[in-house]
Amino acid sequence: MESLNFVKGYGKVNPAEDNPNSPPNHYRRRRRRIIAIFLAVFLTVVIASLITALIHESATESEESEPSQLASNSAESLKTVCSVTRYPDSCFASISPLNSPPSNNPFRFFNLSLHASLLEVSSLKSQLTEQKGDPAMKDCGELFDDAASELGRSAELICVGPGEKVFTEMRISDLQTWVSAAMTDLDTCLEGLAEMGSTAVSEFKLKVQKSQEYMSNTLAILNNIQSLFQKFGLTLP
Repeated sequence: MESLNFVKGYGKVNPAEDNPNSPPNHYRRRRRRIIAIFLAVFLTVVIASLITALIHESATESEESEPSQLASNSAESLKTVCSVTRYPDSCFASISPLNSPPSNNPFRFFNLSLHASLLEVSSLKSQLTEQKGDPAMKDCGELFDDAASELGRSAELICVGPGEKVFTEMRISDLQTWVSAAMTDLDTCLEGLAEMGSTAVSEFKLKVQKSQEYMSNTLAILNNIQSLFQKFGLTLP
């Protein structure tokens, strides 16, 4: 029995026998399993974070590059729309500052041109305060009010409900009538100033002509709205 114990002493040592305080094998395996799971979860979180960061960076770069590209396309689109007018330079100059965020839709350009015309007529009315003593200017003030009202009605007309068409034949006809009437009001103002020998004719004529150009541009875009939508490959709203 002693020899057996002696041989046993040179065999594979069982740590549990040498160190009674060491944890059993199944506890150590469980600990290693927990550590492995923790490392796997940690690596998953790190990888997911890196992927999220890359996606965010890519999206940020796309957002930073998109506005300039969109603005470029919008500018070319606006030039195309303004090319149908008699005054393409004033058309571009009047619409471009209002085109924010940039758009390349002919309907929006028409809307902005109409809005620019209304702003310009309102500006004319505010400048009449400098010529209070001139009777002809009083008549012009009333004509400017009429023109602003007609342009305002035009703006209201293109505000339609969901599913309702904007450019019906009847609406286009009404828009043409009201914008043309607003242009006539300005012509009448200039004629009245000339007939009464007003000293404000030469100074005021240039300002009125600017408004007339804006209205002429609006009317030209309206008259070509269907062909413009076809050129852009869009459906007429």
